[in-house]
Amino acid sequence: EGVTVTEGIIERSNDPAVHDRAVIHVRKPTLKVFRPAKPDGSAMLVLPGGGYQRVVLDKEGDETAMRLASTGVTAAVLVYRLPEDGWAAGRDAPLQDAQRAMRLLRSGRVAAGVDAKRVGVLGFSAGGHLAAALTLEGARRTYADIDAADTLLALPDFAALIYAAYLDGTGSPALLKGAGAARDLIAAARSDTQPIFLLHAADDATVPAESSVRMYR
Repeated sequence: EGVTVTEGIIERSNDPAVHDRAVIHVRKPTLKVFRPAKPDGSAMLVLPGGGYQRVVLDKEGDETAMRLASTGVTAAVLVYRLPEDGWAAGRDAPLQDAQRAMRLLRSGRVAAGVDAKRVGVLGFSAGGHLAAALTLEGARRTYADIDAADTLLALPDFAALIYAAYLDGTGSPALLKGAGAARDLIAAARSDTQPIFLLHAADDATVPAESSVRMYR
């Protein structure tokens, strides 16, 4: 209710042979599953970036999932809702979608043969922030149960944060709006947190690498 935006896909590439698409104003979250020819039982939820203004489809989505599937990993790309589009959940809207996607992936309903204890999450930029939120706060109830899948754990077994943005809760207008302070995910990391792989270029001019360093420390 109250959401009036129109979903669309924009093409950001000037090369007709290379796609660089992104979804804006996501109205219906989707989960696109890439099944490997020889699955090894593991699975990865892939969360593309886009600054919480859009969700990248190709390089941080499908292309990453295809690379994972080529090595035996079942990969699922989530196109999640965006916080500023008027959803009642506000900045929890993308987290709701990630929790639901993780539960569906773990349940085996979207891909058979997934080992429920070997399901991870991989996120880029804003998707890295969402992956961190799922890893550190995924146990928080953000929506009412829909079906039996929602009885399953939403916390991933491991995570990969690739040039993750906004980890300290600052820098994103979408995360700063609404009631309450934006959550500091760096402060939420503990010695018993699930294994997290952090990747960040030292000369990143868009997302400072210091946030990843601070989370590592």
